[in-house]
Amino acid sequence: MDVGKLPNELLARLLARIQRRDPRVLLGPGVGRDAAVIDAGGERLLVAKSDPVTFASDHIGWYAVHVNANDVACMGARPAWFLATVLLPEGATEEQASEVFGQVLEACEGLGVEPVGGHTEITYGLDRPIVVGAMLGEVEREALVQPAGAREGDALILSKGIAIEGTAVLAREAGERLQRLGVPGPTLERARGYIFEPGISVVAEASTACVAVRGAGGTVHAMHDPTEGGLATALYELAEATGLGLRVEEDAITVLPETRAICSAASLSPLGLLASGALLIVVAEEDCGTALAALGEAGIEARRIGSMVKQEAGVIIGSHAGTETIPRFPRDEVARFLAG
Repeated sequence: MDVGKLPNELLARLLARIQRRDPRVLLGPGVGRDAAVIDAGGERLLVAKSDPVTFASDHIGWYAVHVNANDVACMGARPAWFLATVLLPEGATEEQASEVFGQVLEACEGLGVEPVGGHTEITYGLDRPIVVGAMLGEVEREALVQPAGAREGDALILSKGIAIEGTAVLAREAGERLQRLGVPGPTLERARGYIFEPGISVVAEASTACVAVRGAGGTVHAMHDPTEGGLATALYELAEATGLGLRVEEDAITVLPETRAICSAASLSPLGLLASGALLIVVAEEDCGTALAALGEAGIEARRIGSMVKQEAGVIIGSHAGTETIPRFPRDEVARFLAG
């Protein structure tokens, strides 16, 4: 198999082997599900997520906190507690260990998250650090957002644009190679800063959308953050989780300028590029304006990119040339480029 996520079909077969025994597990594993939800009693539900960072080596601790916090936030929850398993290659120095640790602490402090444990070791056979994070959060019962809540006719919003994380990773990990392909130095410098601005966190937009729509008497029906495999893979995951189809409009999708420049030079598709930092928000048609206005007031760029449609319509994209099925990416464009 290619480097990257397991194919959805294989993952679904593997997950089907899990036998649910504990009724306190309100939401277990599934394709397109961002996190688990556990009813531990009391007024709030526990939300749990685990995710590794494997593509990046620079600022890896920062990435690990934010990508896990994003998935907790997609359930309408507040990220609260973080655990990290830090695997360092042979020959790693005390300074490297301290740097990763500092990145984790800085990211947690920025989100108001408490580091509560984990594990650190020097690991045989690695050529780069790997950080596996686990984020726990909590959400009031009535505020829980689940992917299955999406309905036919709902509006689909995308925050910020694509592809923030993939652009930053490529610029940081393969800057010299990209410069040889013709990407100007100032473009690469701006791309390296993408992890901080626009930023790979979607916690703010998730909270903003939920609060605004609830305040108007509605609810956010579903949220999903595009990560490995980019926006295209996230749309297929959202379709799988909701049991619906999606139609998006190509002209409505914001492709960030540095992303466009790098993808053009490297012959990559922005749709398949690692996209943490963007958030897909599904709301009722009548709540779309409320969500967009609130995001705009919070300084978060967002656009409606399409709608949820009947399942049999598939996952499609419209353009001036007509309508076609959104391409599938068996591995992320970052992985394809770095491997090449």
